Amino acid sequence: MNRTEFIIATAVILFAAFALGWFASWLVNRFTRVTRADIGELDRMAQALHEAEETRDQAITYAEDREAELTGQIKQSEAELRAAMEALREARGEAEELRAWIERQNAG
Repeated sequence: MNRTEFIIATAVILFAAFALGWFASWLVNRFTRVTRADIGELDRMAQALHEAEETRDQAITYAEDREAELTGQIKQSEAELRAAMEALREARGEAEELRAWIERQNAG
């Protein structure tokens, strides 16, 4: 093989490698191309996700507000219970004093 034949053979091999690489690249791009329908679907999914996050945030806010309200009601109920227990304690004491007074009056 002389010099000219070697150069031509090398050029043909390099051109074939280039053509094969270009064809492989074209195939990859052809099969992995994103269509407008895919982009539209991704946009719809993003919008749905955004709405779901907003709904979640609203639910969390509502739950926190409701928890604060219920905590306040519990504290108020506990305060009322303490007041009622104190009043009951005082009423029992007064009843005991009245019983003792009545027993002294009956005994004397």
